[in-house]
Amino acid sequence: MNIVLFHSTLGPRPAVRQAADRLRDAGHQVWTPDLFEGRTFDTVEEGMAHQDGIGREELLKRAVLAAAPYSERGLVYAGFSLGASIAQTLALGDHRARGLLLLHGTSDLAANASVDELPVQLHVAEPDPFETDDWLSAWYLQMGRIGADVEVHRYPGAGHLYTDPGLDDYDAEAAEATWRVALGFLESLQAAQAGE
Repeated sequence: MNIVLFHSTLGPRPAVRQAADRLRDAGHQVWTPDLFEGRTFDTVEEGMAHQDGIGREELLKRAVLAAAPYSERGLVYAGFSLGASIAQTLALGDHRARGLLLLHGTSDLAANASVDELPVQLHVAEPDPFETDDWLSAWYLQMGRIGADVEVHRYPGAGHLYTDPGLDDYDAEAAEATWRVALGFLESLQAAQAGE
C-alpha cells in the first residue's frame, strides 16, 4: 500500500521513523511528512504550544501539500494523535483514499463528510485523556453514519502515545499488539486492491 504517516504533536521523533520502517519492511511504500520543520518535543505541552503557534489551518495545508504528489495512487492515510486527526481530515476529503489508520487520535467530522465504506482502524489507550469514552462513542456512530467501515481497538492501562518507545507512555505489549493488528489491516487493504 501507499501510506502517508503523520507525526504527533511531539514532531517527527525517532518513533515515527521506526514505525515507517516497520511498515516498509512489510512491503509498503511510506512517506512521513514533517509538518513541524524538524522541531521535536519531549512533552505534550511543548508540542501543543508549537502546534497552536502554527495553527490548524496551516498544518492541514502543509499536510495536503505533502500528500498531494502521491494521492493519485490511492493512499492509506495514517497518523499518531495530532497526525491521526490530520490523516482523518485528509482521508475523508479524498475520494481515492484506500484506508485510514488512526493511532492515538481522532478528529471532528465535517458536516458534509461522506465516504463509500472507507476502511478505518483506530488504536487507542483505555482510558485516554485526549480520547474520552463519550467522545469515542459519538465519533464511532458519526463515522458509521457517513459510510466508514470502522474497527476500534482499545488498550487498557496504556499511555496516550503508547507506541513511542522514547516516552513514559510506552507500553511494549500494547504497541506490539497494535502493530500486529495494523499490519493485518493493511494486508487486507492490499488484498482488496489486488482484487479490483
